[in-house]
Amino acid sequence: MLRIGLVAGEVSGDTLGAGLINELKKKVDALTVEGIGGEKLAATGMSVLFPMERLSVMGVTEVLGRYSELRSIRNKLLDNFIKNPPDVFIGIDAPDFNLWLEKKLHEAGIKTVHYVSPSVWAWREYRVKKIKVAVDLILNLFPFETAIYNKHGIPNRFVGHPLADKIPVQNNTRVARAELKLADDKTIIALLPGSRLNEIKRIAGPILQAAEITQSKNHNLIFICGLVNEKSKIEFQRIKNEVAPDLDVNISIGNTHRIMEAADVIMLASGTATLEAMLYKKPMIVAYRLSFLTHLIVKLLAKIPYASLPNILAGKLLVPECLQSRCTAEILSCELNALLNSDEHMQNMKNQFTVLSTQLRRNADLQAANAILELVDGDKFD
Repeated sequence: MLRIGLVAGEVSGDTLGAGLINELKKKVDALTVEGIGGEKLAATGMSVLFPMERLSVMGVTEVLGRYSELRSIRNKLLDNFIKNPPDVFIGIDAPDFNLWLEKKLHEAGIKTVHYVSPSVWAWREYRVKKIKVAVDLILNLFPFETAIYNKHGIPNRFVGHPLADKIPVQNNTRVARAELKLADDKTIIALLPGSRLNEIKRIAGPILQAAEITQSKNHNLIFICGLVNEKSKIEFQRIKNEVAPDLDVNISIGNTHRIMEAADVIMLASGTATLEAMLYKKPMIVAYRLSFLTHLIVKLLAKIPYASLPNILAGKLLVPECLQSRCTAEILSCELNALLNSDEHMQNMKNQFTVLSTQLRRNADLQAANAILELVDGDKFD
């Protein structure tokens, strides 16, 4: 019998956790899991003690407004796991919530794993001190994270990125275009302005205006926008009506991966989507704007010169980053034209994406499961 305590705070963590638990179930005859998760973890048979949505809080003011509830949930989880100790506790992402819980459980003699490294490589490296006293093992998604934890003497394992395992090595652009009813003889430009309303409010305007400028010089283009829900669509449409009412854009909800696969070039918000676009080997232009105060804080604390994951992985400026004052219609349009007018530039980007994608494709669910079983007691579950 293997007993696991687990906390996943967001949808991405729910997906990671479900993949890990399903892999563990192949290796362990008797397995129980309890804690916090979403629909995917619940489907594995996990006993969900608190709904995951209560942890999915973004922004300082939102966290402060819910601090009392979050503290109550955390204390109840701690009490539960101290009274009924699991063989191992796994905190998936959500570092502000999980690292505190992991430290308390670690001090009580319970083995702890943190899955998905906090971005100590980007800023706030001092957090490694908190990680060192909280975890027995940290599971990294990216290869460059290993050196940081080795430097601080923290046991860690690079397991690869699950997205790299799930996104096909070979694209089927023609099939994706057929499903989306897009012409096969046109150049398809995907517009992905982000998943949060604040992101859309800040960058949809420049992206749409850049599309309009570019289309005025190239009539063989089709623009398609991928959004996550109806609220995002309403906000995007509102902005479009203001800044580019005559631009023809095919707006789709919930088809982001299909849109990426169908596209020739992508203009998108910085974030996980840049990693997904890289795995689809699609040339891209990254756009982003933060509030003035947030940008100032990030600028003061940032340890790396790049914002997008492809550039961070490559260790160089591989894809254009149009951030803050550079996130303008004119600059975005200029970068888009530069890509469209150079087959060599496009192919070079694709070639380097192939190399980077291969580094991340390691069967992450299996690697993570093996690392956890080795930590708990490898021989016991062979």
